[in-house]
Amino acid sequence: MTKILKSYKGIPYEVAKQKLETLLDALDVVLTGQSYTIGSRTLTRANLNAIQEAIEYWSDIVSKCESGCGGVKVQRAIPQDF
Repeated sequence: MTKILKSYKGIPYEVAKQKLETLLDALDVVLTGQSYTIGSRTLTRANLNAIQEAIEYWSDIVSKCESGCGGVKVQRAIPQDF
């Protein structure tokens, strides 16, 4: 059983999961009609590339929390001459 981290890089798991779900919902909305034109006016709802980049970012954080990986662990070593 994999342990889920409570946070990663100071971002709580629940916040990251909620952001990811919100972005996936936004992606669905954008894909169904990113922009439309009435007469000479055009309305663009959102930047698809920005949403996709944000999904990658939050997905990475969620997956790291779910995998239980805490990232890089730093250890101290003192070299000695014998």
